[in-house]
Amino acid sequence: MNMQHPRPAVRTTCPYCGVGCGVLATPDGAGGLSVAGDPRHPANKGRLCVKGSALGETTGLDGRLLAPQIDGQEAGWDQALDLVARRFSDTIARHGPDAVAFYVSGQLLTEDYYVANKLMKGFIGSANIDTNSRLCMASSVAGHRRAFGTDTVPGLYEDLEEADCVVLVGSNLAWCHPVLYQRLAAAREARGTRVVVIDPRRTATCDIADLHLALAPGSDATLFNLLLAEIERRGLVTESPESLAEALAAARATLPSATGLPHSTIRQFLDLWCGSERVVTVYSQGVNQSDSGTDKVNAILNCHLATGRIGRPGAGPFSVTGQPNAMGGREVGGLANMLACHLDIENAAHRDAVQGFWGSPRMADTPGLKAVDMFRAVEDGRIKALWIICTNPAVSMPEADRVARAIKGCDFVVVSDMIARTDTARLAHVLLPATGWGEKDGTVTNSERRISRQRRVLAPAGQARDDWRIIADVAARMGWGSAFAWDSPAQVFAEHAALSGVAVALGSDFDISDHAGITRQDYDALEPFLWPQSSRRKGGRFFGDGRFHTPSGKARMVPVVPRLPQPVSEAHPFRLNTGRVRDHWHTMTRTGLSPRLSRHLAEPFLELHPADAARLDLAPASLAEVSSPLGRAILRVLVTDRVAPGHPFAPIHWTGETAASGRIDVLVPGAADPVSGQPASKSAAVAIRPFKAAWYGFAVSTHPIRPACDYWATATLATGHQAELAGLAEPGDWAETACAMLGVAGEPLVVRDPRKGILRMAFMAEGRLEATLFIAPEPAALSRSHVVASLGSRCGGTILAGRPGADQADAGALVCACFGVGINTILQGIATQKLMTVDAIGKALGAGTNCGSCRPELKALLGQARSQPGRDAHDLAPLVAGE
Repeated sequence: MNMQHPRPAVRTTCPYCGVGCGVLATPDGAGGLSVAGDPRHPANKGRLCVKGSALGETTGLDGRLLAPQIDGQEAGWDQALDLVARRFSDTIARHGPDAVAFYVSGQLLTEDYYVANKLMKGFIGSANIDTNSRLCMASSVAGHRRAFGTDTVPGLYEDLEEADCVVLVGSNLAWCHPVLYQRLAAAREARGTRVVVIDPRRTATCDIADLHLALAPGSDATLFNLLLAEIERRGLVTESPESLAEALAAARATLPSATGLPHSTIRQFLDLWCGSERVVTVYSQGVNQSDSGTDKVNAILNCHLATGRIGRPGAGPFSVTGQPNAMGGREVGGLANMLACHLDIENAAHRDAVQGFWGSPRMADTPGLKAVDMFRAVEDGRIKALWIICTNPAVSMPEADRVARAIKGCDFVVVSDMIARTDTARLAHVLLPATGWGEKDGTVTNSERRISRQRRVLAPAGQARDDWRIIADVAARMGWGSAFAWDSPAQVFAEHAALSGVAVALGSDFDISDHAGITRQDYDALEPFLWPQSSRRKGGRFFGDGRFHTPSGKARMVPVVPRLPQPVSEAHPFRLNTGRVRDHWHTMTRTGLSPRLSRHLAEPFLELHPADAARLDLAPASLAEVSSPLGRAILRVLVTDRVAPGHPFAPIHWTGETAASGRIDVLVPGAADPVSGQPASKSAAVAIRPFKAAWYGFAVSTHPIRPACDYWATATLATGHQAELAGLAEPGDWAETACAMLGVAGEPLVVRDPRKGILRMAFMAEGRLEATLFIAPEPAALSRSHVVASLGSRCGGTILAGRPGADQADAGALVCACFGVGINTILQGIATQKLMTVDAIGKALGAGTNCGSCRPELKALLGQARSQPGRDAHDLAPLVAGE
């Protein structure tokens, strides 16, 4: 008998956020994986968030692209690659190199990124290669380059644990970088580190804040200008960067009223920052995703540069990246306005050096089109051939409907992806199957400049190939085979490392030349390391010695004149903030495969202040139509004072594959920062009104659900699928509609109350629940957790009650995804076991003891239990856990 045995654990790296956590992935010998944190990895020291912990649930073949496709028909690799090479070559010959473009991703490995950048800039001869990192980190890159002369992150994660005060600006660390949040929370507990959160929205991160500044959206630069003026007033200016006097003059001219904060709150912040010798200012998308994001970054950097609080233990500005390899992409020149190894595309000496190293026939000599402009060039026909790699711009780009139309109208579109059906893949002429996490082999760089190996654990699915190999094979077919003749990612990495040695001689900060001669064996065994890594310098912080990468060797301060968002109009009176949720990642092509990651918040939603909800006549769990001049979305209403009046919030994750009208970026205009090109994703002017559905529904099925109604949102379950539903008109035959939608046949068990407008159906197969549908004139009131748990069981007609019997437990809506602990279980534990602290809940129930990102919700539930003893916590609405 052929026995399959588990193999040893493989040390690899998580593919989600920029924390860059080490992972131990253990194959089970049957195509599956178990996953744990790597205690030897310095970024996470064994911790993992819930997304990382669930990686083993996302490596199956469901939805995978398993073979190349041409115009929707399966094709061989040679046929597909020949076509791609021929169409790109013909387009370049007829229209020039700027008629083609690559749009790539911060989820590529560094080796993939390097090969794509080399092909486009050094061989095709255009800089029309940009990345979805433009949407998250471009303003930070531009701010770094203006201040430091290079795109250098000065500090290390350990600075969070050595600081006296940590300021989080536009960063929901608890949900977006949970492991860093846990490191900070532990430092606060152990050392008394003071924590300040600057965010218009009260996020989960505020749970550990000593001070929360709910400033007016867009006024970050105003606040940090006020801080710089206070630094001068207190005599704390200890350094003399370039443009110090001009920056101070701009700061002195700034008025505090734009922040919308009370004077006393501003004073508390100024006292904390100025009174703490070791300050780390962490900033993320709330700063970067703005049409003045670069100025906001420089307003933060100015305060650290003026005081010398940079490059020392526990002191410095810190940009935390949103993607696993946004930093690696920056290192190889993946942005349209950069060259490899942090060199400058507009510098002739830099271009000549790179061209000479590559031995390339031509070199791009001007910046290419940044993301927003790139897709506008696709729209107007300037770009005639487009290759999209490992990203989903028809969902994630601003003006997403316009971008989708542009892609659809392009002469020739190639999409490399691991998923067969995405909003973008549907628009491609050629689909190329790429390896995904667990199958890929290469390196990534995290937010603190630490390079780690992502190692292959599983065999590639179907005919999938690594992205670097696909790109190199196309390059060979275009006539440049000798320059792309690598046999392994180790050889690509070695070439990248050797080029960094050339770059350092030109003044670059990026240096990994120690690895220029790395062998395949050494590459396979490579331990995580900080760059720089060479005979000149190894790891550590930058700029503590006062030397920067500018011609003068001094830092440059930037005079910042704060620019606030344009006023909203009467037609679109709300300012929409967008962002992430705790358990999902980007457009859910990976996290959407995990049943437990969909149980926390299972549909797109709109956080709306109670005053706004009352004025608009929107009840909790009702549906809202949100519109801008660009598009429309329908979202579940979550009434909460976490957001300010007039400033609703919606998540970015839902796509045309997972919801009827949940693509938030259809609402967002393409306005971008003039320096960085980063779009303003958090300030769209929108209108909101009730979506007046005639009926609402909830369904589960052991088969894929195919809704045909005005509103739907689907999610994966362990035993099948679920859907939230709503429609403007009832179908003529509910039984026929239910069979088609739920993938079932036969006569259902039915409960109907025409007077109340309630209809409930259950379909059985061999005595087990195959599917069920609940219809009501209002959002369906039932225990969703009970219905989901009953799928596939012998529950009989009792399921139509929609809630468990008195003898059955109902866990309620999921709060702790790591251990599957529901809201009712927690509230019952609080009531019956007298659990009075978050730690007590963790000890008794396990909730909050792994990644910890649910601890703010546990704290909120404790508060609710104390203020509302005896509250019925049954899961009656689609959204409970977020409250």
